[in-house]
Amino acid sequence: MSKKRILVIDDELELVAMLKIRLEANNYEVVTAGDGEEGMEKAKTEKPDLIILDIMMPKKDGYTFIKEMRTEQGIKSTPVIILTAKAKMQDLFAIEGAKDYIVKPFEATELLEKIARYFKNTGSE
Repeated sequence: MSKKRILVIDDELELVAMLKIRLEANNYEVVTAGDGEEGMEKAKTEKPDLIILDIMMPKKDGYTFIKEMRTEQGIKSTPVIILTAKAKMQDLFAIEGAKDYIVKPFEATELLEKIARYFKNTGSE
């Protein structure tokens, strides 16, 4: 079975590096982007199984990313887990179509559990 591909989009380079290491150690293929514009291009070309998306980013924020993504044929149904420092925005994340969210700062194990739970629930692990 091939590895699940996860696209991590966040402008905090240290966080992206840490997530890449942790996800790859858990047998996921990881693609990264440092802002929403780069993330959109990589989402279109890489066709990830899951996107981990920051909300507050330069060039294109997470909300704009999700709205545009939902109009793109090849990626519009790709599930998204939001990374945010704004926990009180959870209702808006659901409205925007995010599958889940995680509040910064967070433990990598918490994110790994959410990812594993998602793939298990979709029967695609």
